Amino acid sequence: MSLAERLVQERQARRAAERALAQKQSELAEAHRQLGHRAQALSEEIVETRAEVATVRDENQRVKSDLSAAHHKIAVAERRLWHSVQTITDGFAFFDAAGTLCLANKAYLSIFDGLVDIAPGVAYPTILQVMTDEGIVDTGGLTAGEWQDMMIDRWRMDIPPPVTIRLWNDQYVRLVDRRNAAGDMVSVGQNITHSVLTEAGLTEARAAAETASRAKSAFLANMSHEIRTPMNGVVGMADLLAETGLDEDQRLYVDTIRKSGDALLTIIGDVLDYSKIEADRLDLHPEPFDLERCIHDVMMLLEPLAREKGLTLLVDYDLFMPSRFVGDPGRVRQVLTNLMGNAVKFTDAGHVLVRVTGAPQAGGPSQITITVEDTGIGIPADQLDRIFGEFNQVQAARSRRFGGTGLGLAISHRLIGLMGGEMWVTSGEGSGSCFGLRITLPRTEDARPPRPMLPNGLRRVLVVDDVPTNLTILERQLTQLGLEVSCCANGPSALEAMDAQDFDLVLTDHHMPGMDGLALTQAIRARGSGVPIVMISSNPGHAGRDPARAHLHALLQKPVPRRDLIAMLEGMDQTPRAVPAPNAASVRTGTRQMRVLAAEDNKTNQLVLQKMLAPMNIVLKIAQNGEEAVAAYDSFHPDLIFMDISMPRMDGKDAARAIRAREATLGRRVPILALTANSPDAGDPELAQAGLDAALSKPLRKEVLMNRIAALCPHDAASPLPDAASRA
Repeated sequence: MSLAERLVQERQARRAAERALAQKQSELAEAHRQLGHRAQALSEEIVETRAEVATVRDENQRVKSDLSAAHHKIAVAERRLWHSVQTITDGFAFFDAAGTLCLANKAYLSIFDGLVDIAPGVAYPTILQVMTDEGIVDTGGLTAGEWQDMMIDRWRMDIPPPVTIRLWNDQYVRLVDRRNAAGDMVSVGQNITHSVLTEAGLTEARAAAETASRAKSAFLANMSHEIRTPMNGVVGMADLLAETGLDEDQRLYVDTIRKSGDALLTIIGDVLDYSKIEADRLDLHPEPFDLERCIHDVMMLLEPLAREKGLTLLVDYDLFMPSRFVGDPGRVRQVLTNLMGNAVKFTDAGHVLVRVTGAPQAGGPSQITITVEDTGIGIPADQLDRIFGEFNQVQAARSRRFGGTGLGLAISHRLIGLMGGEMWVTSGEGSGSCFGLRITLPRTEDARPPRPMLPNGLRRVLVVDDVPTNLTILERQLTQLGLEVSCCANGPSALEAMDAQDFDLVLTDHHMPGMDGLALTQAIRARGSGVPIVMISSNPGHAGRDPARAHLHALLQKPVPRRDLIAMLEGMDQTPRAVPAPNAASVRTGTRQMRVLAAEDNKTNQLVLQKMLAPMNIVLKIAQNGEEAVAAYDSFHPDLIFMDISMPRMDGKDAARAIRAREATLGRRVPILALTANSPDAGDPELAQAGLDAALSKPLRKEVLMNRIAALCPHDAASPLPDAASRA
């Protein structure tokens, strides 16, 4: 190869190398450029990373600082909490779900007296075993094992009930344990020694107070009995003395003795009842009773005082309302006596009306409303809110003169409350008062009383009465029976009404101004009229001695019980005839005298009985005690027995039981009435259990005794009433 060719080749090679170098330089420059970009990016990333690292480092430092502060606060809180737990007097302990003690304060551990076994990590059963083994706890009547089993069984409950344990040093600790959702248990032991000792002191004080209350009640009951016994002689002899020939001054003295004795007996009864209510020892004794009869019995007791004051006593008992209920008749009678007695006491003119309403429910109890309305002095409006308070009386010159303890209405209010009822009063000074009560009593009757069967010839009735309220009551009752009723306020207007039309029955009041009922009867008969005439009298005994009595078809006691009114109407035969007065002895063919046995150990009371019953046509035998009464029953064969309850050797209850045992073999039953010096309305269920039929409270009343004897006289004996004896 030539030089030129070689030069060309070298030139070409050089140019190729230059081109390759240029290419490599270009590639190197590009790589350098890219490397610069990458380095720039990495530099930027490093800067950013460094910034982020610095931020994270700052955040970590802040978190570490906050965490340190939080740990410090938690430590402070835990320390404070633990210090608080340590300073409280109650024991505090924490157990895990397995029953292992995790922590406990000093108060909790103090009862173990420094025993090293009782520390965090000990199991709950071990704690119980240490308590029994070391005699720390008083297990009472349980053995150590039984006590431990009881405590473990309690521990396993979801909600363990609190339990009180007694320690060896007579300290009492109340354990209250609560389990959380994880099964851990928090136990708190409260030292309740002071509370237990205080409660024991209160229990002892309560027992002492109850003992004192029982002693007070026993004292008051004994005082009532002891005072009533001699008061029977005082009041009884005063009653007998009043029936003798006395001058004006002597009669005043006797009346003062009687009224003072009655007032004293009322005070004794009120104080005794209030003491029982105050001590929550007054019990009710429900039994079947007749509410209407109960009201009329109270009316009979108040009739003499009402008649003396010229007052009219009225009863408005719904004609078709039941009267048989289940309740405590003694307490119902006591409330009615109080309300009606107050009405008579505070009324100088007009009337006292007892109104009974109610809506009987089929098969259920009846809600009964009883109101006692009067036309008396009334009660000022500013006194009404305290009228049922203890020892409260309306302090006015007009009311203070009536006296009393101020307990009667308070006792009545409490009694009605015990019966589940309510009591209220409405009144205005000078315009009378209305006391009301509402109680719910079960009925002994399934339905209303049956409608009476009246004679076909009885359609038109003339009612004569000067008291508008009584006219209204009789008119409504007779109208309810389907009768046509005409009302007149006096005798002359009644005669004019009879001239205008015919009547099938004349129903007239006894005491009326101008022409009374007997004068009206004579005037009607003088005209030749044979219409049946029925007279209503508050004093039928007096009316029965008048010659005009022979012209009456019937003579009814005022106020008239529904049964007597209906019985009279059902028995109407339109023939004028005379019938016995209510409660009077029936016409008898027997000539023997009624035999009455009285068991009484007190000589004064024996004398009172003998003097009170001397006018009666009876044979009276006195027994000194229960044994003599039983012996006299066998030999004397009494028709009626009055039995004193408190007697030596054998009391009245035992004597009555002995007599009833004898009668069981003889097939006869003699009425036995208890004579008791206890409160008349207190009620004594043992009397009925002993075989006694009823009770009469001392001091005895002559009229009550005579009425009871007359009502219980057997039909084969002559009437025991004095009038009957004189006619025989």
